Amino acid sequence: MNYTSKNFEEINKWLREKLNDERYFHSLGTMKCAVELAQMFNLDVQKAQTAGLLHDCAKCFSNEELVSIINSKIPNVEKSELLNYKTLHAPVSAYIAKEVFGVNDEEILSAIRWHTLGRCEMSDFEKIVFLADKIEPNMRPIEYREEMLEILKSENGLNKALFRCFSETIKSLVERKLGICHITIDVYNELLNCLI
Repeated sequence: MNYTSKNFEEINKWLREKLNDERYFHSLGTMKCAVELAQMFNLDVQKAQTAGLLHDCAKCFSNEELVSIINSKIPNVEKSELLNYKTLHAPVSAYIAKEVFGVNDEEILSAIRWHTLGRCEMSDFEKIVFLADKIEPNMRPIEYREEMLEILKSENGLNKALFRCFSETIKSLVERKLGICHITIDVYNELLNCLI
């Protein structure tokens, strides 16, 4: 793990202690899928491995702990990002990646930071980490994964796959009567404009 101050065994041990089994295996799957997508799109495999493995490192922290860390250590989190407790772990995971694991690469930290909500003008690297989280082979439905991999192979596949993810996310949030962060809407609109 060239982009961290810890080796894989040290990171793995920390994750085993801090994550439940499901989240741990999801993290390993996301790492594997991020590497797969990095190879597909000629991006840095080591960076993808690091971001995929650490993307959910704060996922099993309590909501109270996540909010406390955000309020005291991460000043650039917008109030609208706090609408859904399921996304609180993303900025905290980026913070932990930097402070605990010594990750200083801004692209890795940004990919971890935005792997739940996304952001406008995402880099291809951020896009593959975002998608790896949604289609990793360990915990996600295999039919959805295979469908998304086919979309990724098509022309403008990264944006098409992302648009599919954001469309489904927004629909799900509406059906469950959950708040939708304006960032999610902005990314959806940006992707829609680049695909029409």
